[in-house]
Amino acid sequence: MLAAVLVGLMAGAISLPAAEVWTALVRDSDSEARQIVWNLRLPRVLTGMLAGACLATSGAFLQGVFRNPLADPGIIGVSSGGGLAAVVIMILFPAQIAYLPMAAFFGALGAAVVVYILAWKGGASPLRLILAGVAVNSLLGAGMTTLMILNSEKVQAVLPWMSGSLNGRSWPHFDALLPYTIVGGLASIFLIKQANLLVLGDDTAKVLGNRVETGRLLIILLSTFLAGAAISIVGMVGFVGLVVPHIVRLLAGGNYRILLPLSAIGGAALVVMADTAARSWFDPIEFPVGILLALLGAPFFLYLLRKGLGK
Repeated sequence: MLAAVLVGLMAGAISLPAAEVWTALVRDSDSEARQIVWNLRLPRVLTGMLAGACLATSGAFLQGVFRNPLADPGIIGVSSGGGLAAVVIMILFPAQIAYLPMAAFFGALGAAVVVYILAWKGGASPLRLILAGVAVNSLLGAGMTTLMILNSEKVQAVLPWMSGSLNGRSWPHFDALLPYTIVGGLASIFLIKQANLLVLGDDTAKVLGNRVETGRLLIILLSTFLAGAAISIVGMVGFVGLVVPHIVRLLAGGNYRILLPLSAIGGAALVVMADTAARSWFDPIEFPVGILLALLGAPFFLYLLRKGLGK
């Protein structure tokens, strides 16, 4: 992760050597390098770190609570809920664009609540949650597509956010995401034991004295909180919550005391590396980081599926 941060601060339209980056960070001056590092690259890199950590932590939790290796924030409609709310603001209420992060966050939270209510039948089993999530996800996705078709002249303003991008992210975005990351990270610590028990199955968790439904609801809400916060700032970045926990699980096992912190670090590193590549490889075009993650993440996940998960 530290290496990814360093490369992220060095690479760009104007390349900076490591020594110059260090000087710009520690020495107060009006040099061009300091302006580039402090005002352009550092807030973007730090925002990417926070978003990646939130998405990977959310994915790790959801894979455990659903006992499904394909679970990620998209499976319960979190991404689509935040996306629909953001599209509504950008297309129908462009004058209220300042409220986009808040709208995306509450859209994601609302989608998760609806899924949980639909899945409830004396309890919310992982299977019913997944089925309800797929249905709600499809419905919200159809809503986004309909809005964009009916307002085709405004689609260009929506596409960068829909693709997931760190372009233009600055200190206010970092400041907005930091409290959510801290609160979510601290709350995650208290749910580690709960997650480890739910992985064993509902019956085993109940025998061990665990309140299964309460624990599952708290974990889903926390996962939604983390993913919704990230989506509200960087847009619909995918594959981080799906791939990173798998890599960590193959390397370090499934104990959430190890899995969660390593997933957060891995997610932060992955988003920063992908964003650096997206704005460096295709110069002068800045590629959306969400598209690059999908292009690289899908084949890599298939490789993991065949080599690691299939054993």
